[in-house]
Amino acid sequence: QVQLVESGGGLVQPGGSPRLSCAASGSIFSSRALGWYRPAPGREGELVAAISCGGVTSYADSVKGRFTISRDNAKNTVYLQMNNLKPEDTAVYYCKMYGWGSSYWGQGTQVTVSS
Repeated sequence: QVQLVESGGGLVQPGGSPRLSCAASGSIFSSRALGWYRPAPGREGELVAAISCGGVTSYADSVKGRFTISRDNAKNTVYLQMNNLKPEDTAVYYCKMYGWGSSYWGQGTQVTVSS
């Protein structure tokens, strides 16, 4: 059973730079792509950032240049470094691990950007 546990959210001032973490159980982490999502119109919401098992990254236009996704396969953990946060970044952020016909979601971590 694969489990994903996010952490690092909270109340952040505009311009703040929190880092989200998502730790995965199991042994398939290094062979799966990973993504961070936040709710938006549509089935899976907005894909904020993604990283392939080979380390190739992609970002939504709304966060490009401000957010950085990275992964540490030795720690089974994916990170989302968030810089220069704006009030419109307020959301629950979900981690997803996917590939080879399967996908797994974390429970989400709330990020609230407010002064």
